[in-house]
Amino acid sequence: MNTAYWIVAGLLALFYLYAGTLKVVRDRDRLRPMMAWVDRVPLPAVRVLGTVEVLGAAGLVLPPLTGIAPSLATAAAIGLVVLQAGAIAVHLTGDDRRIGLNAGLITMAAVAGWLATRL
Repeated sequence: MNTAYWIVAGLLALFYLYAGTLKVVRDRDRLRPMMAWVDRVPLPAVRVLGTVEVLGAAGLVLPPLTGIAPSLATAAAIGLVVLQAGAIAVHLTGDDRRIGLNAGLITMAAVAGWLATRL
């Protein structure tokens, strides 16, 4: 179970670290080709979402790695599930109906949350 957690959590953390960093540092014009929804959301909210994603990535990795409050990994995974549920809602309320990536991320985050309870 430990190896499975690190594989799933590591992949999720890499994805969210990358995606979150892009949302924090790039302007709207550079985000638009990858994220069509950025025109419907205020830029400060995009920055906050990016920060939440980076913190979620850290929450998946740092607590189990350091041994300090490893149950926070479960909380981070649950937070990422909630984040992706919101992302699916944003996609479905706009013109963008492509939610395959979001469905995969929500599934992986749920699996990571379940595996984190067995660390």
